[in-house]
Amino acid sequence: MKVGIVDVGSNTVRLLVASRDRATLVPLREEREHLFLGEDVERDGRLSAERIAEAARCAGGYTRLARGLGVAVVEVIVTAPGRQSANGKKLLSALYSAGGAPVRVLSADEEGRLAFEGAVAAASSMPQSVAVCDVGGGSTEAVVGTVDGGPAWSRSLDVGAVRLTQRVLVDDPPRRRALTAARDEVERHLEGFVPPLPQAALAAGGTARALRKLVGKELEADEFEAALQILGKRSSAKVAKTFGLHERRARTLAAGAIILAGLQARLGVPLEISRAGLREGAALALLDELAASAA
Repeated sequence: MKVGIVDVGSNTVRLLVASRDRATLVPLREEREHLFLGEDVERDGRLSAERIAEAARCAGGYTRLARGLGVAVVEVIVTAPGRQSANGKKLLSALYSAGGAPVRVLSADEEGRLAFEGAVAAASSMPQSVAVCDVGGGSTEAVVGTVDGGPAWSRSLDVGAVRLTQRVLVDDPPRRRALTAARDEVERHLEGFVPPLPQAALAAGGTARALRKLVGKELEADEFEAALQILGKRSSAKVAKTFGLHERRARTLAAGAIILAGLQARLGVPLEISRAGLREGAALALLDELAASAA
């Protein structure tokens, strides 16, 4: 049985078509398009008609592609743009009209839980206690739980890589003073953030995967500092060309690194970069629903 997930986020719109082989999720097709809806939300508090139309066009195309691949169900999930935009309902209506698939806005808790379940399911040889961090464009989710029991503690920070870039890191490359201001802004959002200390931690999402290309598969203070040294000296165009990134992703990478660095310092363990997260968790949940309804 195959399912499709269309993920409409602050950075990208993505498609995952997947099936399951016993407990393992098997990706069959993945697509993405960078739309950066979060830029409108940070600047204006709402999405422009043009951005809504772009998102609807992209999501509608992905929905039709998923159906053409024979999925049993395709679902459209919307993260921070649906929660933070003053006209989020217009976005949802446009997405539904474009593809006719069910559309739902994930709460911050749902987003964190699905990212946790997707990342943990894809990991190998994890200790029981694990944290999952997912830096998006508009918000950041951190979840601590166990492999067997699932999420037990979660927090959402109302700051993401796109929003922090627009708010503080206006120069390209960002200046040292701006990087300091970005760290201060992240520290402000992390006030009162006292998670249970896990035995291991995973970093999910596009920011983490991009950082892997710069500094490797495990992130601690030294790796974050090395990444920021690179990002503070080269334009996003040069970073993108050197490391094989989308230029718009490279432009927000310093902000994402600063957010992840703040989380890692509080968790007290290295962040291992995960190959899975929100979409995979949503696909597993949808497959579980279908299996339960067929039983």
